Amino acid sequence: IPNMAFSMGYSNASWTLKVDLTCTYMCRTLNYMYRHGYRQCVPRRRSPSPREEPIINFTSGYIQRALADWPQQGDRSPWKMHQNYILDFLSLGFGRIADKTMEFD
Repeated sequence: IPNMAFSMGYSNASWTLKVDLTCTYMCRTLNYMYRHGYRQCVPRRRSPSPREEPIINFTSGYIQRALADWPQQGDRSPWKMHQNYILDFLSLGFGRIADKTMEFD
């Protein structure tokens, strides 16, 4: 989907803390693409592929019934959605944009 980004907040803290970090990361990515003349970027799973896990770890019935329709996450970075603001602040705010996962064209 062109120009698509997905953001999901913390389940153990303010939702907007994570969404704000994700939006900052997306702006950093778009600025990087503009500076380097890229038109698109796609995260690629390289082998070994991460094992899929539910995106949220709640046992509530209404969550469990809906999980099949929700996106999945991986079992390790960068595919794992952390529930840790400090870790996310460092990785999303200051981590490399052009890493081994992101493919630019």
